[in-house]
Amino acid sequence: MVCTYGGGDLRLQAWGKAIQIAFTYVGTIVGAGFATGQEILQFFTRYGAAATAAIVLAGLLFVWLGVRTMLLAHSIRAASYEDLNKHLFGPRLGEWFGLFTLVMLFGITSVMMAGGGSVFDEHFPVSYQTGLLLTLVVAYVVISKGLKAIMAVNTVVVPLMIVFVLLVVVSTIGTPNAGRWLTASSDRPFLQIWTAPILYVSYNLATAQAVLVPLGASVDDRKAIKWGGALGGALVTAMLLAGHFALSSQMPGITQFEIPMSRLIERLGKGVQLLFVGVIFSEIFTTFTANVYGLTLQIRERTGWPDKPVIAAILLGAYFVGQFGFSKLVSTLYPLFGLLSLIWFARLMARPRDAAG
Repeated sequence: MVCTYGGGDLRLQAWGKAIQIAFTYVGTIVGAGFATGQEILQFFTRYGAAATAAIVLAGLLFVWLGVRTMLLAHSIRAASYEDLNKHLFGPRLGEWFGLFTLVMLFGITSVMMAGGGSVFDEHFPVSYQTGLLLTLVVAYVVISKGLKAIMAVNTVVVPLMIVFVLLVVVSTIGTPNAGRWLTASSDRPFLQIWTAPILYVSYNLATAQAVLVPLGASVDDRKAIKWGGALGGALVTAMLLAGHFALSSQMPGITQFEIPMSRLIERLGKGVQLLFVGVIFSEIFTTFTANVYGLTLQIRERTGWPDKPVIAAILLGAYFVGQFGFSKLVSTLYPLFGLLSLIWFARLMARPRDAAG
């Protein structure tokens, strides 16, 4: 059976693979900060109407560079993100950058575990420590089953997140300030507004390579990679625009809340809000499992150790680092990682088309 689109033939099976790639891409990008609305506020909505154009720019970069990352990984048959980094920077510098990426991913993994514990502690009758342990155990089961299990989790979680984003949009339409996403002014400097989407994309893609690289290398159909990456980037863009639309209508008061999206959902009822908190945890969980999987591949390539002990060691390490707390880890690690990710981002953009064509 064949589907025809844009003058090219793509088998139905390839479309299914492309959709799985797209959902895995979205699930890797959409973590705790995105799902709560904090990332959208900090990188976009606070800049007023200009944020709409900035989101479109970010979306184009997500499509272009997400596809480029996976196609490069596919062409060089990268076993892990270190192989891609060596391709981009050369053997010596690539190995150092791979080591930095490993440290960065472990830091973010610890942040995600702390975020999972915080969700349980703040919204359910479960302590922070118990939340950490629950996150650890379930993650071990999923990651032990490999990339297919991670893709399967994203195939469920991402559509749920899209549904809740649509609910927020529908509930915002018709409210008095619904048009502010296109009219709100901002006194922020021009340079700050237009560097925000670049920082946002560079940080997210530098960390997403832990999954995008093995994903691109494992898929035989280059056309499925292209369509999956394009669809994933488009979905991320649509979700950013939807979140910006809803959050703008409540500016500036919405900035006082730790989980602003949850406050928007609250007007639909406590039951819906509780379900949304569950989705937030699920988004944290998908990013968490994706990062641990990427770390496992990297450590296995460096040491030759079997997967399951490595997974257990990473999870236990993240558990102990998670004792510092979610907010402290975010404020300490994210600014540093974001700045250094610009180096990887610039190199990926500057790389000749070669294998990614």
